[in-house]
Amino acid sequence: MTETTALDNAHAAMEATPQDDALRLRFFERLADSELFLMLTEEAQGENISPELFDVADGQFVLAFDREDRLARFAERPVPYVALSGRILASLLTGQGIGLGLNLEVAPSSMLIPPEALGWLAVTLQHGPEEVQQHLAEFLSPAGLPDDLLTALDAKLATAVGLAEAAFLVATKSPEGGTGHLLGFVGAIDGAEPALAKAASEALTFSGIEAGALDVGFFRPHDAAAASLARVGLRFDLPQPEARVMTQIVPGSDPEKPPILK
Repeated sequence: MTETTALDNAHAAMEATPQDDALRLRFFERLADSELFLMLTEEAQGENISPELFDVADGQFVLAFDREDRLARFAERPVPYVALSGRILASLLTGQGIGLGLNLEVAPSSMLIPPEALGWLAVTLQHGPEEVQQHLAEFLSPAGLPDDLLTALDAKLATAVGLAEAAFLVATKSPEGGTGHLLGFVGAIDGAEPALAKAASEALTFSGIEAGALDVGFFRPHDAAAASLARVGLRFDLPQPEARVMTQIVPGSDPEKPPILK
């Protein structure tokens, strides 16, 4: 019996309550954030990959698995593959009329995802935050936020390994008396700000909240504002990476240079 994965759990929740849009959104968020192992016809040639295509009654599908051992059990023979995120795979397949066979025959999350759903996911992931300048007068304890948003933030920030020390969710008040909510990141590494802001934006999108806004800010650990955040905010600890040596860069691992389908 193999270990249950985050995709298995999200798929099971979605299948158990198919009318719940929030659970369906949460599954697609997990799909986007997951590392997938895509079956190829031959070894990757630089940034060029050639996925194995399978014809079924519903059209053509590539096959990907969220664990290497699941790919091996399905193939029952050594096969070439490449590791890439679900978001990159969705963007590669969008507009090509090709669907995704996920964990077929080897996991509880076995399913066929049609091209239309992958296209929707790719478009949804393109939505990003807008940068604005805002002065805040006060940080307050957060109140009245939906549990779905808190769950989505917790799951999303768990994927932001090493990008910051922690994040604090607070209510805010502007000098003019306006109110809102802010997710303040403390100790973000240089250059990680856009990725963290997009992660917060995606958590809001995939939480299923139809209307709402969440500001994002960045603070140094020794800023006075960081102490205020820690005093009144809801804390999210971001996981920190284990020390390891990278010996190979696989196609698709750099979001700025996605692999090219042949």
